[in-house]
Amino acid sequence: MSVSLNQIALVVADYDEAIQYYTNVLDFELLEDTALSESKRWVTVSPKGENSCRLLLAKASNEEQSKVIGSQAGGRVFLFLYTDNFEEQYENLTKHDVKIIRGPIEEPYGKVLVFEDKFGNLWDLIEPVGQN
Repeated sequence: MSVSLNQIALVVADYDEAIQYYTNVLDFELLEDTALSESKRWVTVSPKGENSCRLLLAKASNEEQSKVIGSQAGGRVFLFLYTDNFEEQYENLTKHDVKIIRGPIEEPYGKVLVFEDKFGNLWDLIEPVGQN
């Protein structure tokens, strides 16, 4: 028996705004954008070339869901983005005025920084030791 983690739901305020941010700023690929109803779409994105885990951009449909936009992990780093070219990714983040919360620093496991996406979610950008 085999199992894998396929996607993570990320609550957003607006589908198109989220698609624009993740594809144009973080350089993710739009994998699917299917209308399910007048107000609901099935939208998935992932880093280009990444096939193991996707973000399902889920538009908040009520006040309770709207309250967790940007804080689904209670203020902790929520998502971890691995790279084999830290400097290129760091340059892209700074070019797009992405808010860097901490770092970049060298840790025993690699280069790392924490950034905040447009919606308030905290991400680690990590280049593991031995990747470059």
